[in-house]
Amino acid sequence: MIQKIKKSFYNSGKTYGSPRVHNDVLEEIYVISQKTVARMMQEPGLRATLQEKFRTTTDSNHSLYVYPNLLNQDFTVSQPDRVWVTDITYIWTLEGWIYLATIMDLFSRKIIGWNMASHMTKELVLPALDRAFISRSPGPHLLHHSDRGSQYCSKDYIHQLKAYDIQISMSRTGNPYDNACIESFHATIKKDLIYRLRFQTRSEAMQAINYYISHRYNEHRKHSTLAYDTPNQLERKYHSPNPEPVSSKNHEDPWKDTSRVSTYPSRGRTKRSAVGS
Repeated sequence: MIQKIKKSFYNSGKTYGSPRVHNDVLEEIYVISQKTVARMMQEPGLRATLQEKFRTTTDSNHSLYVYPNLLNQDFTVSQPDRVWVTDITYIWTLEGWIYLATIMDLFSRKIIGWNMASHMTKELVLPALDRAFISRSPGPHLLHHSDRGSQYCSKDYIHQLKAYDIQISMSRTGNPYDNACIESFHATIKKDLIYRLRFQTRSEAMQAINYYISHRYNEHRKHSTLAYDTPNQLERKYHSPNPEPVSSKNHEDPWKDTSRVSTYPSRGRTKRSAVGS
């Protein structure tokens, strides 16, 4: 049994705690309690990486029009492409900062569009929106929620949302919980990847982040709010009455080498996100 527990823990890149490891073990038809899994993980020192906190990256001090909050912290969605949430986070490399803009489908918590750049302007967020729209081809009644940063309030971004016939919602002033789900994802990618590696170049960081989102988070990372399904697994279940089982074949992960753990100090942390991932 301990070998099954270790396999789940190390396959997650040392990021799974006892609830997700327990779910993995149950999938292999082993009957065991989460309490026993937690005890068995304690003995050899199998402990998930602690989650780092985040800081605000968008600038809401501007004179642009701010749309009302239509989402109103209602994070329960019954089908795909009804609510998208988006935000920006930051990643340090030895070449300097890069910024990551992501869009999440709130139904499955899947990251459906993202973009990275060395600047934090509207040109960072627009390609993420375009990629999400092209990949999903959503129907009517889609709500897009963001904070009130200047990137999301810019005329070009608002124009594109209206061209796609997407309804607009924005967070209230000084309330991080209004966009808690996407902020939670950014905390997760930092815990799972960013704070564990020392990136020499922006290109190296971008390669690692692209891999993490596509192959680890969307396809393999179990989500507590999805009854421990992965985002892709939940969407397959939604679209098919007899979904294919999620493949257990691991992709070759160039960033799985845990000897490359970052020793950088934490930067500009504030309050932890309220919604787990």
